[in-house]
Amino acid sequence: MAFNPRKFKKILIANRGEIACRIIWTCKEMGIKTVAVHSDVDRDSLHVRFADEAACIGPAPSAQSYLNIPAIISTAEIFNVDAIHPGYGFLAESAYFAEICEACNIKFIGPRANVIRLMGDKIEARNAMKAAGLPVVPGSEGAISSEEEGRKLAREIGYPLMVKASAGGGGRGMRIVRSEEELAKALETASTEAAAAFNDGSVYIERYIDQPRHIEIQVLADEYGDCIHLGERECSIQRRHQKLMEEAPSTVLTPELRQKMGEAAVAACKKIGYSSAGTFEFLLDSQGRYYFMEMNTRIQVEHPVTEMVTLADVVRDQVRIAEGEPLGYTQDDILIVGHAIECRINAENPETFAPSPGTITAFNLPGGPGVRVDTFVYSGYRVSPFYDSLIAKVIVHARTRDLAIARMKRALELMVVEGIKTTIPLHRKIMDDPRFRRGDIGTDFMEYFLGLNSKAGAQRV
Repeated sequence: MAFNPRKFKKILIANRGEIACRIIWTCKEMGIKTVAVHSDVDRDSLHVRFADEAACIGPAPSAQSYLNIPAIISTAEIFNVDAIHPGYGFLAESAYFAEICEACNIKFIGPRANVIRLMGDKIEARNAMKAAGLPVVPGSEGAISSEEEGRKLAREIGYPLMVKASAGGGGRGMRIVRSEEELAKALETASTEAAAAFNDGSVYIERYIDQPRHIEIQVLADEYGDCIHLGERECSIQRRHQKLMEEAPSTVLTPELRQKMGEAAVAACKKIGYSSAGTFEFLLDSQGRYYFMEMNTRIQVEHPVTEMVTLADVVRDQVRIAEGEPLGYTQDDILIVGHAIECRINAENPETFAPSPGTITAFNLPGGPGVRVDTFVYSGYRVSPFYDSLIAKVIVHARTRDLAIARMKRALELMVVEGIKTTIPLHRKIMDDPRFRRGDIGTDFMEYFLGLNSKAGAQRV
């Protein structure tokens, strides 16, 4: 076979932490040089050490470093890069940043700016997906302009309902409302929180589905209209809308429902002209009915579980698609084999969830069959208080879910992180929980689990 030189010679990674390391791994396999950017407190991070070149772009606060578009673009031009990979978070879903990259003749590794903008506005995304044929949760057609309008719509939709920020995500700007007496405060609080987090205080309302499952469909689409899905991820175990662990496949999706949801996501991608990797998030009720919630126009924290059960490399496909290559395979080529589980290891107190920054004094990664760890820290590394508390992801893969749980228990037992508190003990308890082991989970799982363990703790005392 003739040698096919890559279009991209050098990529700048506009991110930090484990996702920056993850992107570097694939770039090394592809023969692409990498440039790491970092704040002054991140100079000792592994992504800086493993990249081919690195540049400090500002002090610790994100607004002055990882969100500093002029500094990032200037670095990209100085190092003569072909493309920028935004990872997740920070600028990953910034349509403005994608436009700036295009204006500077630097390829943004992600979808086009107009698609990012469309799917980044939750109201517009909801309307677009409704037009594309996806079922949506009953709710307002646009932002709520007044409390009076909110009350009128709430009566039509019915309680309980959810107040949601029109922009952003990650659980911010969201409030559950179970009665009309709670509505005014929820609208005000969600709007204030959304304005602070996303510089956009608009909110909308939709019916709240009690105890659903949170199911994601991973898609890949090239720039020529071809699109496939890589099955689903179960993301129901979360606290305050922040995911703690994920698995693939879900214990409740039948092959028929998987195909139906996957085909719906693929059709929606084609309808909006999507290209790159992306994720459709759905709520699945106890009757097997699914509803579109939002689309993430980027790679997800939990992408490794999909990679483990499909042997895909989502980052590689992102880069290939951005280079202008066709997808290269069809839906029939995708096979889901075995079961994968991911635990997010956060630098947090496992009982109070308070951040636990500090210096790691001892660090040992688990190994053995079917174990993968994505991390950027090591013994002697100082975990900063300035960023997200995620320090590692432990991912396991096995033939069956029971074996995957046993494998995760073994991996967590052999993982050593000393000097700071982490959520490893929390995950070990979840692995032993009878309800989790049965696969009887929903978005209410952590309320049940924390309440159960709180009572058990009180009894021990």
